[in-house]
Amino acid sequence: MSLDGTYDNGNIFAKILRGEMPSARVFEDSHVYAFMDVFPQARGHTLVIPKHSTARNLLEEDPAVLGPLILGVQRVTRAVRAALNPDGVVVTQFNGAPAGQTIYHLHFHIIPRWEGQALGRHGEGGMADPTELKALADQIAAHIA
Repeated sequence: MSLDGTYDNGNIFAKILRGEMPSARVFEDSHVYAFMDVFPQARGHTLVIPKHSTARNLLEEDPAVLGPLILGVQRVTRAVRAALNPDGVVVTQFNGAPAGQTIYHLHFHIIPRWEGQALGRHGEGGMADPTELKALADQIAAHIA
């Protein structure tokens, strides 16, 4: 998909927000929802999405949404770091299919990294065990400040 288009209310993140699809919730407030990626690139791969938005990517988002959204991303990133003690953390966001975007609801990836451990490919790894994701979500959630 290109950078331009119409928001699809049937995308997986919209369904998660409506409670139509399950997720391993890490954090939620009035602005953001954070949950574990079911196709993680690394242990602890977490996603953060705006709750009240129909922006498909960063370029479409209202600046009033971006402030609370990035604060949520920072808050969850700090919790991932505290919970998992990685050597580094990748925070990334894709815009359009050529950039790697596969779900057209604005979202940020928080991916912990450890020295010597290879990073999985975006959207191409195997599906994680839901029980393990729930345990990781709880572990990270315990460190939300």
